[in-house]
Amino acid sequence: MASFKEAENNPETPSSPKKIYKDPDDGRQRFLLELEFVQCLANPTYIHYLAQNRYFEDEAFIGYLKYLLYWQRPEYMKFIMYPHCLYFLELLQNANFRNAMAHPGNKELAHRQQFFFWKNYRNNRLKHILPRPLPEPAAAPAAPAPPPPLPVQPVPPVPAATLGMLAASGAVPSPMPYGMPPGSAFGKSDIRSSGSERRKRKKEV
Repeated sequence: MASFKEAENNPETPSSPKKIYKDPDDGRQRFLLELEFVQCLANPTYIHYLAQNRYFEDEAFIGYLKYLLYWQRPEYMKFIMYPHCLYFLELLQNANFRNAMAHPGNKELAHRQQFFFWKNYRNNRLKHILPRPLPEPAAAPAAPAPPPPLPVQPVPPVPAATLGMLAASGAVPSPMPYGMPPGSAFGKSDIRSSGSERRKRKKEV
């Protein structure tokens, strides 16, 4: 009887079953609260607020940050909308970073670097993702340019003495040959000259 009463008064005996806490909604509310808190860590101003209020000096809070590293697993990561929070969660595991975020200058530096990342990361990433254009085919060699035309030599003028000699010899072709080939021995028949010669012959007879 005494041993039975001692077992009743001492609930930590091995024979007594332990009560395990079970969420009433199967952990849905806890999941949403931890998701919201982890995503708040994407804001350097919020981390600065935690450091200013000495949350990082509490060992229980440091252990909670280590516990939240399970959000880096793929099955939980897909619910996160602000992936920078995982990067800051990793940095918060370092005591030097936690102490540095208590200063406003470091908070502004982290916020500025985050802005530059948002501004330039997409363009820098697209340079490596988008396919590069194919090199243009080599252009066919151009046809050689035609040689320039030979300059026309100007004909020297014929001196006047040469023209006179040609006229005296009768070798100058007539401008109107009347169908006779050039150089013919037969001269042009003149009707007037032939008639005057006949009259002279009649008078002589």
